[in-house]
Amino acid sequence: MPNANNDSHHPQSTNELSQVQRRAVGELLRVSPVADDLARRFEAAGFGLALVGGSVRDALLGRLGNDLDFTTDARPDDVLKIVRPWADAVWEVGIAFGTVGCRKEGRIGDGASQSFQIEITTYRSEAYDRTSRKPEVSYGDSIDEDLVRRDFTVNAMAVALPRKEFIDPHHGLEDLAARVLRTPGTPEDSFSDDPLRMMRAARFAAQLDFDVAPDVIAAMKAMAGRIEIVSAERVRDELNKLILGARPVKGLRLLVDTGLAEHVLPELPALRLERDEHHRHKDVYEHTLTVLEQAIALEQDGPDLVLRLAALLHDIGKPKTRRFEKDGRVSFHHHEVVGAKLTKSRMTKLKYSNELVKDVSRLVELHLRFHGYGTGEWTDSAVRRYVRDAGPLLERLHKLTRSDCTTRNKKKAGALSRAYDGLEERIARLQEQEELDAIRPDLDGNEIMKILGIGPGPKVGKAYKHLLELRLEHGPMEREAAVAALHEWWAAQPQD
Repeated sequence: MPNANNDSHHPQSTNELSQVQRRAVGELLRVSPVADDLARRFEAAGFGLALVGGSVRDALLGRLGNDLDFTTDARPDDVLKIVRPWADAVWEVGIAFGTVGCRKEGRIGDGASQSFQIEITTYRSEAYDRTSRKPEVSYGDSIDEDLVRRDFTVNAMAVALPRKEFIDPHHGLEDLAARVLRTPGTPEDSFSDDPLRMMRAARFAAQLDFDVAPDVIAAMKAMAGRIEIVSAERVRDELNKLILGARPVKGLRLLVDTGLAEHVLPELPALRLERDEHHRHKDVYEHTLTVLEQAIALEQDGPDLVLRLAALLHDIGKPKTRRFEKDGRVSFHHHEVVGAKLTKSRMTKLKYSNELVKDVSRLVELHLRFHGYGTGEWTDSAVRRYVRDAGPLLERLHKLTRSDCTTRNKKKAGALSRAYDGLEERIARLQEQEELDAIRPDLDGNEIMKILGIGPGPKVGKAYKHLLELRLEHGPMEREAAVAALHEWWAAQPQD
C-alpha cells in the first residue's frame, strides 16, 4: 500500500510499522472481493470510496471483523442509488447524519461466504453548539477534510479503493505502533466539535490498552463539563463499551482522574473517601476497581455487562452510610440497601433498560447477604432463601460475592473462599433434592381456594405466602401435611 503522506517528523519504529502493515495487507486481502466490488460501482458512477476509521485501525491491528466503514464524496441519495441494486438489505436510519447502512453476503479471500455489515458515510464535518445535544452535519468535498474531523489519529486513516492507496495525513500509523491516542487537530477543537470524544478516549484506552497523550488528557480535564451537552443515551453507550473492554479499570481511572466521572458517574469518584490517622478503613475506590477486575477473571462466557456494572457499583452506598465508631472503627451499616437505590437512580438517569436496572440493583442489594448469615453453619432455610432471593441472578451473585474479597490476609481470604465453597455445595445438594430453582408452595392458588372454599382475593395471597414461608423454612411437604398446615393457618385468621 503506497503511503499518501510520508512526512517523517514523527518518531517511528520501522520494524513495528512493517508488522502492522503486513497484518493490514492480509486483512484487506480477505475482504477485498466485497470491498473492491463496491468500490468499482462507486467509481463507475463517478465517485470515490475508501475504507476508513476503525476498519483501517482494526485491519492494522489484525482484528478486522465483518463490520466495514467506508467514506465517499457521494451524497446519501447517490449512495442509495449505488447500493440498492447491489446489497442484500439497505437501511436509512443514519441518513440524516450522512450514513447509509447495508448488508452484503460475499466471498472472502479463502472463498468462504460471509455476511458483511457495511456503513457508507459521506465526507462530513460536525460540531455542537453550546445549547444543542445533537451535532450539526455539513458535507465535505475531500477525504482530507473528512479525516481531520475524526476523533483520534488512529481512526483518521483511510485506504482508497480499489487501488489500495493508504492515506494517513495525521500520522495515525505511527501512533498506532506507539499505542497512543492523539487527536488529528488540537484536542480542544476536537472535543469542542463533539464532547463525547473525551469519553471515547477513555473507552479506547480500555478496549485497546492504549495510552492517552498528555495534551489530550489536559484538554479532557479542562473541558470535562462539556460532556453535559451530550445525551444520556450516547454517554451510556460509550460507558458500556468502556466497561466491556479488555482493560476497563484503565478507562475508569481516566474518567475519574480527568473529572469526567463527576459528570457521568459521580458515585465512582465519591468512593475516594477521606481517611485520617484515627479512623481506618479500606480504600473503597481501589477496592471497587479490584473487585471489578476479580469479577472479570471469573467470567466464563465472555464479558458480562450485568456482573461488571454490579461489581463497579456494589459499594456506592458507602459514602452516605459511613459512621465513625467510638472504638476507632468505621462502619457502613446498610450500605447495600442505600447502594441499590443509588444504582437504580444512576442507571435510570443513564437510560438503561428497566430489566438491566433491576438486575444490577438487585445484585448490589444482595452482595452482603453471604456475610450477613455469619460464620456459623447455615440452616437449610437460610440456603433456600438465599437461592430464592437471588433467582436467576444466582450465578452472578456467586461471582460478585467471591470477587468482593480483596483482603491481603491470606488466612482470612482462604476462610472466606472455603465458606463460600461450602455454600455452593449446599445449594447444589438442595437443588438436586428440592428443585430450588423453582421454589413454590406445596399448594397453588387454585388448590388453596378449593380447600378453603373461598374465591379470588387477598386472603388467597396471604395463604400462598404463608405456605411459601413454610416451604422455605422446612423444605417440601407431603400434600396431607400441606393441607393440614393450611387449615391450621386458616383457623387462626380473623373471620369477617
